[in-house]
Amino acid sequence: MTDTWKTIARLVRRLEDHSTLPREQRILLQLLKIQEEAGEVAEAVIGAMGQNPRKGHSHTWDDVEAEVCDVIVTGMVALARMNPDARAVFARHMDRIASRDLAAPSRADDARPADGHLAPATGQQP
Repeated sequence: MTDTWKTIARLVRRLEDHSTLPREQRILLQLLKIQEEAGEVAEAVIGAMGQNPRKGHSHTWDDVEAEVCDVIVTGMVALARMNPDARAVFARHMDRIASRDLAAPSRADDARPADGHLAPATGQQP
């Protein structure tokens, strides 16, 4: 498996080498890219549910998962472009989330399906 943060660093270098814009503008555009990718998640969900009358079932739940991954990667790239120590920033943030949200078991944990999934199974319609 690829080291995720090394791949993110390579993507950042590629983007930085490609752009001639000032740093602040590069970061702002990268942050806007997160929203663009989130829109692609919405499009995929609509397509997976067959709710676009012109397109019907144009996407699968595998497509939705791929688009969610794109949002995550884009966010990681944005963080790395903002802060060269992104790995540590993200780790600290995850520690805060874990201590805040996982300190004591919640009733929601009891309601989760046995497979841990909240969305329809891959490739299935809801």
